[in-house]
Amino acid sequence: MTDADAKDPLARLQEGDRAAFDQLVRRHHGALLAVARSFLSGGDAEEAVQDAWISAHRNISRFEGRSALKTWLTRIVINECKMRLRKAGREINLDISSDEQDALVDRFKDNGHWRRPPVAWEFSTPEQLLEEKDLQRCLKHHLHAMPENQRLVLELRDIQGHGFDDICNMLDISASNARVLLHRARTTLFAMVEHYQETGEC
Repeated sequence: MTDADAKDPLARLQEGDRAAFDQLVRRHHGALLAVARSFLSGGDAEEAVQDAWISAHRNISRFEGRSALKTWLTRIVINECKMRLRKAGREINLDISSDEQDALVDRFKDNGHWRRPPVAWEFSTPEQLLEEKDLQRCLKHHLHAMPENQRLVLELRDIQGHGFDDICNMLDISASNARVLLHRARTTLFAMVEHYQETGEC
């Protein structure tokens, strides 16, 4: 191990160590691209992440460690995406609508127990595994059709594992808004999976 390898990874990044930055890109690029795709499509998302990496490289020396490095990088990507949307005359609305119906509201009794519990899935046969692939395609379709605000919070919380405090800081929203958006996204996916299970249709 060289002296450079023994240094703290952040110190290496802040000293301009190219290998350390390349490693950072390899570790986080996929996750950051997934966040960008919650805002933008195709090549626009790729370009936003590339510009975010350039910004991160320029500003890494000023990173103070008050949040996780991944959180800092994600915030840069989100800001880049928002800027691109504003230039295109679009905005992502992170407010919640109070008139949106909860898809699971009729599934519970007054005491909080299931009125009709979900059916367990098994994937032990080739036919069932094929169904799982069809379900994955259906999930991607519904994720793409989901409101941007819900899809973004679902991506940050359930897929990337960010905490609610980080999500609220990254998106400048309240904890209650973040929780409502996440609940609605999860509910949408639950209803879709259940419909697929019952009918075989997406």
